[in-house]
Amino acid sequence: MSGTIRYFFQQQTHSVDHIPPTRTLLQHLREDLHCTGTKEGCAEGDCGACTVVIGEVKDGQVEMKSVNACLQLMPTLDGKAIFTVEDLTKDQHLHPVQQALVACHGSQCGFCTPGFVMSLWDLYLDREPPCAPLERKQIDIALSGNLCRCTGYRPIIDAAHKMEQLPRVQFDKKLLLEMLVKLERTQALDYTYNGQHFYAPHSMAELIALRSAHPQACLLAGGTDIGIWVTKQFRDLGHIVYLGNVTELHRIQQHDDMLDIGAAVSLDDAYRRICQVYPDELNELWQRFASLPIRHAGTLGGNVANGSPIGDSMPWLIALGSRIVLHGTEGERELPLEDFYLGYQKKDLRADEIVSAVRIPLPKANRIFRTYKLAKRFDQDISAVCAAFCADLTDGRLSQVRIAFGGMAATPKRAPHAENALTHQLWDEAALNNAITALAQDYAPLSDMRASASYRLQVAQNLLRRFWLETRPDAPLSQHHVNAFAAASATSVEAT
Repeated sequence: MSGTIRYFFQQQTHSVDHIPPTRTLLQHLREDLHCTGTKEGCAEGDCGACTVVIGEVKDGQVEMKSVNACLQLMPTLDGKAIFTVEDLTKDQHLHPVQQALVACHGSQCGFCTPGFVMSLWDLYLDREPPCAPLERKQIDIALSGNLCRCTGYRPIIDAAHKMEQLPRVQFDKKLLLEMLVKLERTQALDYTYNGQHFYAPHSMAELIALRSAHPQACLLAGGTDIGIWVTKQFRDLGHIVYLGNVTELHRIQQHDDMLDIGAAVSLDDAYRRICQVYPDELNELWQRFASLPIRHAGTLGGNVANGSPIGDSMPWLIALGSRIVLHGTEGERELPLEDFYLGYQKKDLRADEIVSAVRIPLPKANRIFRTYKLAKRFDQDISAVCAAFCADLTDGRLSQVRIAFGGMAATPKRAPHAENALTHQLWDEAALNNAITALAQDYAPLSDMRASASYRLQVAQNLLRRFWLETRPDAPLSQHHVNAFAAASATSVEAT
C-alpha cells in the first residue's frame, strides 16, 4: 500500500504526507496553500461559501462536480483534481461566469461570491453548445447550495443567463483526463499520520478484510455527515476506512423486479436513476434533498447506514418495501430496511459487516405511491416531517399498505395501526378517517426546534388525507386543488 496523498491542482501534481487524515480540503486550501478565495462560512455544508469543483475519472471520462470543501477530508481527494475560484481567471481575463456576475451586479458584499462562481462554473461546464437556453429551475438547482446573506439572488440568476451569451471558454477535459490517469493507483491507499490510518481499498474483498481487522474503524463514504463530526464536534475518528474507491459499491444494477444501488453511488446519481422509474413520485424530493454539492458528495448507502430519524430517503424506501444488503466475512445477507433500525443510532449490523447496497422494488401495475417533505424552506432544509405512502389499489380496494414517516420517532418508522385500518378496505373517506385516527396510536413525536409534537402529528394526518385526495379512485382532484390543499395543510412549521 502507498501512503502519500496525490492530487492535481493549478496545473501541477501535489503530494502531501504530513497532515492529519481529518484535515479538510478547505483548511488545506486556505492554511497550507494560502488560496483564500475559497471562504469559510458555516463549516457544515450549508452556506456554499467554500464551494469548489472536483474532477475525477469515472467510466473512462472526467466527471466534474461541485462539492463543499469544508466537508471533504483530504485523503478522499487522492487521485482527483481540485478547482477553486483562482483557477477561472486566465491572463488577468475574467471567465464568462465572473464577467456575467460583474455585469449583472451579482456580487454584493462579496463574501459568498466565490462559492456562487464555482456553482455556476459547474453548471457552465455541463452545458456544451448547442443547447437550449437555461431554464430557471436548472439555475435554482445549481445554486441550491449557495446562500446569499444580502438576499440579492435576482442579479445572480440574471448572471446565470448572461454567462451563456458571452464568448465561450473551452475547458480541456481530455488533457485533464491524461493527468488524472497518471495519478491512478495500482495499490490501495494506506495513509498514516501519527499512528492514525486512512485506508482506501479498491475491492470488496479488501474492504471486508479491513473491516474485519478494524471493526471499530470509522466507515467513510461521502463525508457529508462525518465531516460535521470533525468540524463541529471535534471527534477523534480513529482509523478510517474509505468506501469511495471500491468498484463494486459504485454499481447500479436492475434485475427482475428490483433496482440495486451500490453503497458508494452518490445521492445525485442514485436519485437520477431512481427517478427514471418513479419520476412523478420522487422528482420533487430529489430536488429538495439537501443541496446539489451535498448530493454530489453524499451517498444513498451512507444516508441509509447512518439511519437518521429525520433522513429523507428512509421513509419512501421503507414504504416501497426496499431491502438492505450487508456484506461481511461470512458472506452476504439481506433484510427489510425497516428491520435494520433497532433504535436510535442502533442497527442490525455486525462488527465485520458493511452496507453494500440498497435493493428497491420497481413499479408495478395498480400500485399507488407518494412521498412528501415538509420543512421550513423549500430548498436545502431538514424535514420536520417526511412521509411516504404505498399500497396496491385494485377495484377500489387497498392491499399491501405501507406507511412510513421520518421525524416522528427515534427511527424511520412504519405506521402499523394506520396500515391495518386501510388494509382490504375500500379507498374511501370512511377508511381514511379510521386510518387518521389510528395514526395517533403509531407515533408519539417529540417537540424540537423544527416543530412541536402536536404539529407533527397534525401534519402527518393531513398528509395521509392528501395522499387520499391525490389517489382515490372515485373523484381524483385536479392538480390545482391538490396544490391548494398542500398549501393549506403545510403552513409554516411551528417553532418551539
